[in-house]
Amino acid sequence: MKKLAEVTGFPCVPAEDLIEATSDCGAYVMVHGALKRLAVKMSKICNDLRLLSSGPRAGLNEINLPELQAGSSIMPAKVNPVVPEVVNQVCFKVIGNDTTVTMAAEAGQLQLNVMEPVIGQAMFESVHILTNACYNLLEKCINVTNGITANKEVCEGYVYNSIGIVTYLNPFIGHHNGDIVGKICAETGKSVREVVLERGLLTEAELDDIFSVQNLMHPAYKAKRYTDESEQ
Repeated sequence: MKKLAEVTGFPCVPAEDLIEATSDCGAYVMVHGALKRLAVKMSKICNDLRLLSSGPRAGLNEINLPELQAGSSIMPAKVNPVVPEVVNQVCFKVIGNDTTVTMAAEAGQLQLNVMEPVIGQAMFESVHILTNACYNLLEKCINVTNGITANKEVCEGYVYNSIGIVTYLNPFIGHHNGDIVGKICAETGKSVREVVLERGLLTEAELDDIFSVQNLMHPAYKAKRYTDESEQ
């Protein structure tokens, strides 16, 4: 243990109960569970990056990822989100290794577990590939010059062309009016702003104030009083 501590730089100590440690590999399951949790979170982040950067015409196109690999083997001019895709696959491997560690720990019999070699292999592999994945995601996708950028106009268009923003107007125009506005928008293809103005529910100045970026971050910051009878 002293030599192992010198090599690793960690305060390695023997198990308190050597008999129990010979058969029970629960500690490995717990440690690798933390790696699995990290892998799940990282994979979810990469899923978000891939979805938000999809497009430019048939996807969300809300953000741009660094273009690290020109083109696609199938579609000309297509640029794939290669770093998030690689990290996704690394995370899948780590999650698979977690199943390996779990089943190997379960496979012990009586006072012995002979499956520790595959547990060790899976754990060291997971630590190694997950470390590299974190580094690549940070250095080649996030923390780079001209890294992730937002398509501001596209994002604003999604907000202001969404019928869902009528919900944000409920404190200002009332739920009943909001219901009417939403239905008209769905039937005519008009924006919420257009319909609200046509029906005289709010003025241009009021809508500009309500839909300012700052106020969108603080919903119903100063709701007006309304006299819609259906709201009584």
